[in-house]
Amino acid sequence: MSITETASSPTTTPESRVIGHWIDGALRTSTSGRTAPVYNPATGAVQAEVALADQAEIDAAIASAVAGFKVWSEYSIAKRQAVLFSFRELLNSRKGELAAIITAEHGKVLSDAAGEIARGQEVVELATGFPNLIKGAFSENASTGIDVYSIKQPLGVVGIISPFNFPAMVPMWFFPIAIAAGNAVVLKPSEKDPSAALWLAELWKEAGLPDGVFTVLQGDKEAVDGLLTSPDVQSISFVGSTPIAQYIYETASKHGKRVQALGGAKNHMLVLPDADLDLAADMAINAGYGAAGERCMAISVVLAVEPVADELIEKITERIGKLKIGNGAGVDGVEPDMGPLITDVHRDKVSSYVDIAEADGAAVVVDGRGFTVDGHEDGFFFGPTLLDRVPTTSRAYTEEIFGPVLSIVRVETFQEGVDLINSGQFGNGTAIFTNDGGAARRFQNEIEVGMIGINVPIPVPVAYHSFGGWKQSLFGDSKAYGAHGFDFFTREKAITSRWLDPATHGGINLGFPQNH
Repeated sequence: MSITETASSPTTTPESRVIGHWIDGALRTSTSGRTAPVYNPATGAVQAEVALADQAEIDAAIASAVAGFKVWSEYSIAKRQAVLFSFRELLNSRKGELAAIITAEHGKVLSDAAGEIARGQEVVELATGFPNLIKGAFSENASTGIDVYSIKQPLGVVGIISPFNFPAMVPMWFFPIAIAAGNAVVLKPSEKDPSAALWLAELWKEAGLPDGVFTVLQGDKEAVDGLLTSPDVQSISFVGSTPIAQYIYETASKHGKRVQALGGAKNHMLVLPDADLDLAADMAINAGYGAAGERCMAISVVLAVEPVADELIEKITERIGKLKIGNGAGVDGVEPDMGPLITDVHRDKVSSYVDIAEADGAAVVVDGRGFTVDGHEDGFFFGPTLLDRVPTTSRAYTEEIFGPVLSIVRVETFQEGVDLINSGQFGNGTAIFTNDGGAARRFQNEIEVGMIGINVPIPVPVAYHSFGGWKQSLFGDSKAYGAHGFDFFTREKAITSRWLDPATHGGINLGFPQNH
């Protein structure tokens, strides 16, 4: 979705509550006069308005971060680490609060919200061990009487622009490492679910982080452009759609910033004839319909190597019939399997892709269009959808749908499946299901994708590896978190040092320095 896309008119009168910014270590009421609605996706009702920053508020947020950086960057490693550990403990003890906030504004089921937080916690825990990951190197007596060593220092103020689908996890891919390395963060969350960022800001305050080191700037494209063009912002980290990722990369790079911009995806799952089809069907359900398909690592295409397509479709269809769709918060303690989509606009966009597929000749095996939930008729629900024989020329195949729509494409051979995956514009994630180790090894070597699962449908790397795709799924040279994260949020200085023996002197030599 575009960073400027908004939902249609609210179905109820919005409350007077306006969600503001977090600047100078405190909530800041906006004076811009511009707001956007924040919906409860399960009911369709507006539950609040979120402020959209003007230039004065953008400048204030960045200025606060500049001041915070001057304080934080002078903290010793031991003091910074103590704050990181405190934040980790507070997050772990109160993560249920955050999960409830995510479900209320995003719509995903509570267990999925909790899972999102748990994956973000992995990066927090990695960051607590940062002293070992920001060490420089030392070469004694590299030349006679000369030592050469390197040190890693923070960049300064760094910007994070996060998407609606993971309002806690995606920011946590970046800010724990950025803060551990000594930087100050300005986070611009999605205007569709802005409250998780403020909750995290308050937690940092409680953990002892100095004011200005973690700032939350609410807003739309004006706030984004303010971060991209400010000379005081040294880097940008972004996750979202490919067109916006490319815009972020080009604009921020033009203004001299480091950029890691993670874009869209069209993730395929290749199922070979020797695969365990019950396992493959289970995993297709989990990866295709989990989080209502609103995740960049969702499986949206199953490449079925014949003759398994008919049997696999039968197994997937049977499992779809058992899924429970409803309010992500649950009813009477019973949680559904899948919640609503984020807005009615996005729901209608997902529906339009099913229309396109059908018009292009695909068979609609399970149709989620027009799906409603009793008691939540105005909610933004879309039922699990299964398409068969989707033409590879259809926009429903080539473009990212970002909803609970799973397409079956039948192929005759392993190589045909590999060629289809490699011919796509995206290269985020992919998976193969097989019991043939040789085929799996060939797949991992030949496939042109950044993250690969072998009998694993959503191969999101653990925190001490790095997350990122290839081709149109990643702009910039750095992936998220892991070793890439620490390299991205620090810059290195190399120092050549000589302390002369008082009894000797080097004399004058205008030639190029030589090692000896």
